[in-house]
Amino acid sequence: MPDTQLPKVMRAWRKHVGNEEAQYDEVTVPKTPPTGFLCKILAAGVCHSDHALLIDKAPRPWFQDRYILGHEGCGEIIDIGPNVTDKRFKIGDVISMLGVPGCGQSNCLECSQDMQQLCTVGHHSGIGQDGFYAPFATIDQRGAVHVPQGVSPLVAAVATDAVTTAYHAIVRRGELKPTETVFLFGLGGLGFNGLQVAKSIGARVIVSDVREERLEAAAQIGIPKRDIVPVGTSIQEFVKENNLMIDTTFDFVGMNQTFEDAQQIVRRGGKMVCIGTLNLDNTVHMKVGIRKRLSIIFSYGGQVKDLEDVLDLIAKKKITPQVETGKLEDFPRWLNDLCDGKVNARVALTPD
Repeated sequence: MPDTQLPKVMRAWRKHVGNEEAQYDEVTVPKTPPTGFLCKILAAGVCHSDHALLIDKAPRPWFQDRYILGHEGCGEIIDIGPNVTDKRFKIGDVISMLGVPGCGQSNCLECSQDMQQLCTVGHHSGIGQDGFYAPFATIDQRGAVHVPQGVSPLVAAVATDAVTTAYHAIVRRGELKPTETVFLFGLGGLGFNGLQVAKSIGARVIVSDVREERLEAAAQIGIPKRDIVPVGTSIQEFVKENNLMIDTTFDFVGMNQTFEDAQQIVRRGGKMVCIGTLNLDNTVHMKVGIRKRLSIIFSYGGQVKDLEDVLDLIAKKKITPQVETGKLEDFPRWLNDLCDGKVNARVALTPD
């Protein structure tokens, strides 16, 4: 789209330092970055992390005093920077936009060791720096992935985090194998996608959630009744009574109780993969961990290769993310609904 056809300003949801409420500001439409793309946003996913960012009182070094929120995006490329070297992309392409693709420099400890999501130098879309809750946004070429035919922009947006983070935890960090029996805590936006990833691998998955409707959703995608912990049932007693040997736990909740249960139910030599952070502090029982020789693994975000794999799985119908839709102008209401548990899985917003 030529500059003459672009508006000069737009409305965007921003975080202001010292203010815990998102502000719907008039801001300048961004310029195309030299090594990236200017995109018309088609959909932007809402995440619990948006709430954490709004109430955050310990900003990281790269955080700006005011920045556009939104780290899950899907957009149409309308302009290409002069220094873009990846010739696979052209104007009109629809792309998933990975919010933290790293700086890509060979001397970057994180990027050079395939941990781009931990890079502190590259741009962090919606996490301290301008993101996707706006009609137009930019992304470096390192964070762009083509959306396969048949995958909607709504799904392609939430795939960048809600699915990619779950995939990274299950496949990269947990290294899940088809022969394993695993226990998955929490069937919210990330956990339900994690369940589908684990199921696609062929592992046996035991699931728990405090909401009956989420357990029903697990049953609807083929999880047998014997592998669903009824609401209100002690997880430790359920595992014991059913003589289950749990190889790995995937905790998408991160509460004191789930962390405690995970330590008790996982087998000797097993793994605990931690993704959720509802409680900021949890207790490790040193005797349990040492005597069982447990591996406690933390997982965060994902990488472009994960997003590529995820979109391929979605296109092949092996994963079907649950996504509700709303208008970008209603972002605060949707964020409140998500935090209050009124959204079953995930929601993606579209600009007017």
